[in-house]
Amino acid sequence: MSYRRAAFACLALGVLAGSCSMPASEPSANEAVVYVIGRGWHTDIGLPVEEIAGPLAALKADFPGVRYLTFGFGERQFLVNRSTDFGAMLRALLPSQSALLVTALGATPEAAFGRANVVVLGVSRAGLERIEDGIWRQLVSPPGDDPVRLAEGPYDGSVFYASQGSYNAFFTCNTWTAQTLRAGGLAIPASGVLFASQVMGMAHWIGAQQDPSPGY
Repeated sequence: MSYRRAAFACLALGVLAGSCSMPASEPSANEAVVYVIGRGWHTDIGLPVEEIAGPLAALKADFPGVRYLTFGFGERQFLVNRSTDFGAMLRALLPSQSALLVTALGATPEAAFGRANVVVLGVSRAGLERIEDGIWRQLVSPPGDDPVRLAEGPYDGSVFYASQGSYNAFFTCNTWTAQTLRAGGLAIPASGVLFASQVMGMAHWIGAQQDPSPGY
């Protein structure tokens, strides 16, 4: 099953929760980068492995020798069981347990997913640390133990991990992506984000406001 089909779990039934004002991006030097990745109905956040520090660096041991890790939130049973029937798709929109899909890349995100599907954004070092901390806190990690692995993912080098919090029609994979990026100081609304097109549109807008820097 393709990830595009599995990502149907990110669809929400209903109307967007109104319009949201756009906050200003954090006024600090862009010392690091994050990748915002569109995967059909779904969005991921990508990080260079060499930049990952703090508790989240514990994941490096599960993916030796890779260059990038991408992180995507979703409904646990739908993603892990990879069920494609319509009933499972509808149940995925009800409050339920969540999972994070971590995908290891040996190539750049642009090479893996296509340049048109990737936006590279500059963040401050402190912003990157907050993004990493938010991803780490999303993972279920028993005291003194590693994050809980649920199953192998749909691609080589991908793994499903147990995640905190509930997935539902009003908190989708794209809501999670937006809130995690906002924690890093990027100008993403705090609410009202449900669809991948919203996340990618805002990522392109932010990218257009940033001054290009060497290596982006």
